[in-house]
Amino acid sequence: MAGPEEQFIQLTKATGLVPESTVENVYNQLKPVPPSFLIGKWDGGDIDTGHIGHKLLKDMKWAGKDFRSVDDGDPIMVYDAEGNRVWREDWGHCSLREMVYRGVTSTAMIYDQKPIFDHFRYVTDNMVAGAMDTPKLFGTKGTYYFYLTRRSSSSL
Repeated sequence: MAGPEEQFIQLTKATGLVPESTVENVYNQLKPVPPSFLIGKWDGGDIDTGHIGHKLLKDMKWAGKDFRSVDDGDPIMVYDAEGNRVWREDWGHCSLREMVYRGVTSTAMIYDQKPIFDHFRYVTDNMVAGAMDTPKLFGTKGTYYFYLTRRSSSSL
């Protein structure tokens, strides 16, 4: 049987809807990551569980996240009309902190201006799994699952 890391990678390749419970089960088995692990530039993708976040981020042409330090990051990078990666200023900046989520202490990204916590878990040295916790925005109607892959030109 494949480990949770391999299972998560397979879920990122799914082309149709994936049951949220399937993603949650795999995510909950992944190991934590320290905040410093995330420093750099990351491309973003998601697993379509039918969560409203999938459509919202697709419509805004979400590109990923950039972290200059644990105290300074850009939570929403998007592609502009020319295909350049740019920061969505209206989403503000963010910081990284260790936080307990589902019984595991790992890195959480905290938006400076929005009631959102993105909780990260380790998949590979170049991929992390994310669970967006947004009870004040979307209620308790599920978790938005996404992933980040480290950009090869990751220096900031």
